[in-house]
Amino acid sequence: MLLTLAFRNLWRNQRRTLLTLSAMVISAALLILALGIFSGMFRDMLASVTEQYQGHMVLMGSDYHLRRDMYAHLPQDIVSQLKLRDEPDITGVSPRLRSFGLLSVRDSSQPTELIGMLPDLERQVTSLQKQLVAGRYLDKSDRDGALIGQGLARKMGLHIGDELVFVTQAADGSIGNDLLVVRGIFATGDSRHDNNLVLAPLPWLQSIMALPGRIHEVAMRLADPMQAAATAKRLASRLPEDLLALDWGTLLPEMRDVIASYDVSRMIVVTILYLATGLGILNTFFMSVMERTREFGILMAQGMRPWTIRRLVLLETLVLGCIALAIGLLCGGLMTWYMQQVGIDLSAQITPVTYAGGTIPPRLSAVFETGNFTIPSGMLLIICLMAGFLPANRAARLDPVQALREE
Repeated sequence: MLLTLAFRNLWRNQRRTLLTLSAMVISAALLILALGIFSGMFRDMLASVTEQYQGHMVLMGSDYHLRRDMYAHLPQDIVSQLKLRDEPDITGVSPRLRSFGLLSVRDSSQPTELIGMLPDLERQVTSLQKQLVAGRYLDKSDRDGALIGQGLARKMGLHIGDELVFVTQAADGSIGNDLLVVRGIFATGDSRHDNNLVLAPLPWLQSIMALPGRIHEVAMRLADPMQAAATAKRLASRLPEDLLALDWGTLLPEMRDVIASYDVSRMIVVTILYLATGLGILNTFFMSVMERTREFGILMAQGMRPWTIRRLVLLETLVLGCIALAIGLLCGGLMTWYMQQVGIDLSAQITPVTYAGGTIPPRLSAVFETGNFTIPSGMLLIICLMAGFLPANRAARLDPVQALREE
């Protein structure tokens, strides 16, 4: 009976109810969309580092992590020794050797970071093959091919097919150097990578560094990057003491702090927006209660208890909130889906922004995250009940005799 009364009372003043309902739907839908876009920005920031360069998790020696000691190397077959591919959360592994040296062509030289990798395995961990602006990605047949950043190519005047020389210190104390041929040029939007990074075949770099069969790290890709800390902790429990499994949060503490602060920021934004919406709900139901004072007096005179009156008004706010929530979730979900599939390209208006170690590309897109739906949903229902409590309490405290005298 109370539910029937609640529906009937809501539609007594259709214009007022529809205005309040519209405000709730719009606030819920836009909030879900905004949170989805913010999540997309953080996802792109994280991907700009982990999926283009770092990996979600890295296995390395403790000395190499602390001092980048060239001699803190690992056997290349450590991947099979530790059975990393058997880990359920790990979807890709790539052994790497790192070197810092001088890249030269004709009369131009630039200091660079060079990563030796196996192309078939590296493409399972990073996505540089999707960032090529010229040439092609490396394959098994490339013994001396190289991928270079677009900024570095511009500074040195390099084009596809050009030969260049890389000079570095070898592990045996000699100076290692050899020719590389430019096979591809990539552009990530991050100047730190585009201006300094070179990728070459792992055997080629092992040869000039006098480190045959050795690597410095194993980069890994995970099914869920947000579970990297838990996966690293589980893997670390079975590693020797001189090996470290480092998740992206440990390698990029600024990025970790920014993403952690997002949950707090999300709650603050939701609360502020819904408090404003709650004032509208409060006003609507105060007016509704004042208009129905005589009706409440009749109900109480017929034996309806104050607690039942209070429940009736609260039920009305809850019903209105549930209707608004259902429509808001549908609209917000559709807008989020559109932004996920299509997005908005802003490259003509703005340039990529580097922040907290990551890069935000000039394109707005959204992602679906459970929290972006559950938090606004829960907060909307709570705000509805809070906004309905004062009108419900006023209705429950009415004196039946005085209420019956109201016109």
